[in-house]
Amino acid sequence: MESALEEIEFLALSSNRVEVLRLLSDGRQTRTDLADATGASQATLGRILSDFEDRSWIRHDGNAYVATATGRLVAEGFTDLQAILETEAKLREIVDYLPTHAMDFDLRRLSDATITTPSATRPNAPLSRLLDVLRTGEEVRTFSHTFNEQTLGVVRDRVTAGEQRFRGVFGRNAIDALADESELRRQLEALLDADDAEIRVREEGVPIAIMIVDEDVCLLLRDETGILRAAVDTDDDAVRAWAEDSLDHYWRTATPLEADALSE
Repeated sequence: MESALEEIEFLALSSNRVEVLRLLSDGRQTRTDLADATGASQATLGRILSDFEDRSWIRHDGNAYVATATGRLVAEGFTDLQAILETEAKLREIVDYLPTHAMDFDLRRLSDATITTPSATRPNAPLSRLLDVLRTGEEVRTFSHTFNEQTLGVVRDRVTAGEQRFRGVFGRNAIDALADESELRRQLEALLDADDAEIRVREEGVPIAIMIVDEDVCLLLRDETGILRAAVDTDDDAVRAWAEDSLDHYWRTATPLEADALSE
């Protein structure tokens, strides 16, 4: 009897084997059906089907074939493994910056996320991506340890123009940094005066930076020196549910920010 690793290798070494098992786990297929779907020759299909029958992964069904219960189990498990490895490859470049200690969802939920990282020609690509999302959003909710000049400017312009609703929780350091600069303080005061803006301050700080823009969630990933390394945005339901629950927690443990509380 072959080991589990040998069986994984047996499947992994042939994309045709993987595809044939997947097709048969989905339902009854003739050899003609399999040839049309995979492009494999009849000789190749003959070897694959024989190998699968030897392992009891498939059985004859009249003039066709269908996966057995264990065949479907193997197909499902291998598909899951492929999905995990594809997601891992996508996240490999940014894994050191992911706030996994605070991310209460399966990383596989980021498999379809858009990941924007800096490049030699676009060093500010992550921030540009976020600003593009903000410029079209009608409702913005956030909890963050920072509120930079560009983000504040876009949000202030859209909220004061009646084009956006804003609700945010920030760490004290983020607010103090804005209040220390007169122009940024004026922008923040203008945002606070708007009817569609609410801001709270959390004295304990906020360890991560997340923006929920309409149905999308954007994670802003920084390194230990505070440099923005990536923007990860997704419309996945589980990620959004996590982000909304986290926002509720930070909102409840923060206090409202009033314009007259900003230092001169």
